[in-house]
Amino acid sequence: MIRLDGHSLTRAQLVDIAHGAQVELAAEALVKVERAAAFLAEQVAREEPIYGVSTGFGSNADKLLGAHPLRDELPGAKPSGRSLHAELQDNLITTHAVCVGEPFAADVVRAMLGIRINTLLRGHSGIRVQTLQSLTAMLNAGVVPVVPQLGSVGASGDLAPLSHLAIVLLGGGEAFFDGERMSGAEALKRAGLKPVTLSYKEGLALNNGTAQMLATGVLALDELEYLLDTADLAAAMTIDAFAGRLGAFAEEVHALRPHPGQVQVAANLRKLLEGSTLADIPYHLVPRARSWLPQSWDTPQSQALSFDIGWDWVPTSQRHGREKFYSRFKPFRGGKKHQPQDSYSLRCVPQVHGAVRDAVAHAARVMEIELNSVTDNPLVFPDRDARYVEEQVISAGHFHGMPLALAMSAVKAAIPVLASISERRINKLVDPATNDGLPAFLIGNEDATESGFMIIQYTAAAIVNDLASRAMPASVYSIPTSANAEDHVSMGANEARHVLAMCADLGKVIGLELMTAAQALDLRRDMINAARDLADRADAATFARKVQGAPLADDPAHAVFLDEVDALRVELSDADAFHPGDAVKRAHAAVRGEVAFLERDRALDGDVRRAVELVAGRRVGAGLRG
Repeated sequence: MIRLDGHSLTRAQLVDIAHGAQVELAAEALVKVERAAAFLAEQVAREEPIYGVSTGFGSNADKLLGAHPLRDELPGAKPSGRSLHAELQDNLITTHAVCVGEPFAADVVRAMLGIRINTLLRGHSGIRVQTLQSLTAMLNAGVVPVVPQLGSVGASGDLAPLSHLAIVLLGGGEAFFDGERMSGAEALKRAGLKPVTLSYKEGLALNNGTAQMLATGVLALDELEYLLDTADLAAAMTIDAFAGRLGAFAEEVHALRPHPGQVQVAANLRKLLEGSTLADIPYHLVPRARSWLPQSWDTPQSQALSFDIGWDWVPTSQRHGREKFYSRFKPFRGGKKHQPQDSYSLRCVPQVHGAVRDAVAHAARVMEIELNSVTDNPLVFPDRDARYVEEQVISAGHFHGMPLALAMSAVKAAIPVLASISERRINKLVDPATNDGLPAFLIGNEDATESGFMIIQYTAAAIVNDLASRAMPASVYSIPTSANAEDHVSMGANEARHVLAMCADLGKVIGLELMTAAQALDLRRDMINAARDLADRADAATFARKVQGAPLADDPAHAVFLDEVDALRVELSDADAFHPGDAVKRAHAAVRGEVAFLERDRALDGDVRRAVELVAGRRVGAGLRG
């Protein structure tokens, strides 16, 4: 049970409400709610002109309500018996529930209800306690109004979608109950609830605010925070698969440019790669892949490998000016290039992932403020000292969604950035020109019949392009509404809705990277350990068969060659088995629990689906938050 008081709702609590948590109303907040409702009733009795209470809405704000409907004066008319004040509020909801498209998922709608209840508890909206309690009962009973996704311009708040919420409270519209779609009246009946008749300003209190954009934004950020952790994990697995260099992630390095997200990602990578003996491995110990041949290996166990390995020997004649380097590293070129820095997609993970984290963190701060803000209009201040009622019922613009819209615009632009660098790592892994000695497309392919992971990168590239084409900010395209009374709007509802939808596709790219990195990591680890095992049982002459560029036996350099090969052999033999970082190892096991190593080409559609579901189900990548 989550206690709502209008002041302390957190993003985590809202996510819990979205996923089914019940709510209760703070008694002290209800005192303020009742005070504001009583104040409005008193002002109406005094015939004070109040926007949205005794005037029309929007461009009708200059029209005062009369004592009874003018149509009652028509010959033969039968008076409805309803006051214009009640008709105004009822019509506001019933005419504004005009969204189109597929309905929002239940978690979004429940989050919208939770937000609306919380903001009304501030006691500045004029809603009655019993109406607010009915709204709460609807949420707790599991009645989920059908809210089509398209229709809000983000000012005056999310009028149309919030009207779809409120119309069910009145016994109209449609709702889901126990997973079944039905009329709003039927849903209330099955839940044991009764429809509500609205009073002064209650329609406006219910549909004027930023609940749709805020609900979708909060749920999107919850997903993005998980995906950022998972992206860091995928990058760490890729770095281990490359036997990458860790200096770029050192704490003192990032202290010199301390953007918060960047510092956090660098720390995450250090934590994830802790315990790795692949990262920072000496260049000369890393062999490159060669195509498997029947004569590649010398024992039945090693014959089962799907690759061959090898090095190139650097002759003494090519070491001029590099003597110091070759005194530290042995003169062999294998899979790891002799350079102290990896490509940007590896080395700049803190800077890129960190910038995305910072965009998400800024949006989170905006959302946290909005969660406990009053966003309808006008605002009621019953206890304010004033000569005139318009000083106590103040028309303002808190319904305008631009703070959320601009924050979501930045997040929206950041999503393709995170997906893009992930795709670049996938491409680097499968391309033999850039994968530091791994097999092309991460498959043996000795008969030239196999594609391996080639097309995985195509899929990732297609998703990245799609995300990039959807990243145009909606917030920069205002289209005036309400006969130009509402002449600048935020389009924040579209912005947040886009971000939530884009999260799912971002997760697909990260899933594809995890799947690809797991294959590459297996190959890198097995290639180095195969070299170690061979070094452990072979003599220098046998081990030398894995090294190209050997001088002829009668060449004086041949003895030097054998001595240096033997030094490489001894160093490998003396080493412990090579392995990734402890956290990477656990993530690799999670991937392998869903997707088996690709020994030979097979149908990959099921593997891809399971890799994507692994991320979507949050079964990998947790544990870094905080």
